[in-house]
Amino acid sequence: MPLAASLLCLVVAISDGDTLTVRCGAPGAYQPLKVRIAAIDAPESRQAFGQKSRQNLARLCFKQRATLQPIDRDSYGRTVANVRCGGTDVATAQVRAGLAWVYTPYASDHPQLAPLQRKARAGGTGLWSQKRPLAPWDYRHRHAR
Repeated sequence: MPLAASLLCLVVAISDGDTLTVRCGAPGAYQPLKVRIAAIDAPESRQAFGQKSRQNLARLCFKQRATLQPIDRDSYGRTVANVRCGGTDVATAQVRAGLAWVYTPYASDHPQLAPLQRKARAGGTGLWSQKRPLAPWDYRHRHAR
């Protein structure tokens, strides 16, 4: 599958606040695709706000049409993509709601995210309501098996 073309897909599952499964292609020839939303990192499911983040992504996207702009593949083989559900940029919505962190290695193409994170943090929105929120990458590092 080319990594440049935009894909129109149906969201069939939500793994967590930054990962979803879509079905793309013609009926009868669907290709399921696991997609990691570019430029954000949501709390892990066992982390504070992990379930809220997943629920918000489900509210935005589950059983909705999604437009994907694939950018890359991650180390787990997932497609990393910009995702829009119902005209909403999902990364922007998750960061604005305080339900995802800006993931800086991928954030250079998403300059709108850092100010939204600062605003959410200043307002104590979502995960920023915690005294010392733990970044998901630090959580994974601490709980690596």
